[in-house]
Amino acid sequence: MISKLEEISRERKRAHHKLLANASKVYDCFLTMERAAYAEGALSKKHKEIIGLGISVVTNCESGMQWHIEAATVAGATFEELLEAIEVAIEMGGAPATVSARFALVVMESLGVKPSR
Repeated sequence: MISKLEEISRERKRAHHKLLANASKVYDCFLTMERAAYAEGALSKKHKEIIGLGISVVTNCESGMQWHIEAATVAGATFEELLEAIEVAIEMGGAPATVSARFALVVMESLGVKPSR
């Protein structure tokens, strides 16, 4: 699974650089919106990344799950916080979200995110 996670990261970076190299105005606007959306505000960056994780689980976006788990852990999210976001996503997304939830748990394991208890 580690090679799959590495491939997802590699492909995300490749596509990012390709869009930048092609001077995509829409992508540039997306990046500006992304910076604004995840900036500290009434909600912390950590909490916004946790929300992004939940949405990624419901929409089965593996790249998004990986990205938001990584960013949330850098912002200080605990295993328990990430797990609760995944659980809310399962409730909202039903059975299909359980498949995504399993992938999210693999990402957490690959990053060494463990329960604090």
